[in-house]
Amino acid sequence: MTGATAASGNRASDRKLTFILGGARSGKSSHAESLTTANPSPWTYIATAQAYDDEMRERIALHRSRRGEGWVTVDAPLDLVGAIEALPAHQPVLIDCLTLWLTNHMLAEHDVEAECRRLKEVLARPRGPWFVVSNEVGLGIVPDNALARRFRDAAGRLNQQVAATADSVLMMVAGLPLKVK
Repeated sequence: MTGATAASGNRASDRKLTFILGGARSGKSSHAESLTTANPSPWTYIATAQAYDDEMRERIALHRSRRGEGWVTVDAPLDLVGAIEALPAHQPVLIDCLTLWLTNHMLAEHDVEAECRRLKEVLARPRGPWFVVSNEVGLGIVPDNALARRFRDAAGRLNQQVAATADSVLMMVAGLPLKVK
C-alpha cells in the first residue's frame, strides 16, 4: 500500500463498523462521539430523533451542544439507509440511534422487518469508520402492552443483526465501555 493510499483513509482497516449499546443515560452517545472524533474530520452525525415535545427538543439541543467544529449533522428519522448511502466514502460517521429510528418506523406503521433488512445490508458494507448507537432494551421487565412488547422484540432482533455484522461491539455501563466483541 502506498503512502497516498494510507493517507487517504482508503485502507480496508479504516472501513469498520463499531456498535455501541447501553441503557438510558449509560454514556453511549458521548462515548460514540469520542470514538468518532478520534478520526480525522469532517465527522457526520446522522440523527434519527424527532422532536415531538419540549423534552425531546431539549435532548436534541443537548446532543448538538456537545458537538463542536468539524461535525456535519444529517437528520434522518426515517430514511436512514438513504442518508448513509449518500455519504462520501471514508468519512467517519456516527449514527444515533437505531431505537429512535425503529420507533419512528413503528409509529408510522411501516414494514419494520423490511426496513431493518435494508439497514442491515447497508451497515454490512461500511465505507469508513462507522459508529452506531442503540439502546439495549431487553434487560428490564416484560412490558405491559402489545406495542411496547413488539418494540422490545424488534429492537432486540435489530440489535442482534447489527452486532453480528459489526467489527466490534461495546456495551456501555455507568459511562464505562465494556468490549463485547
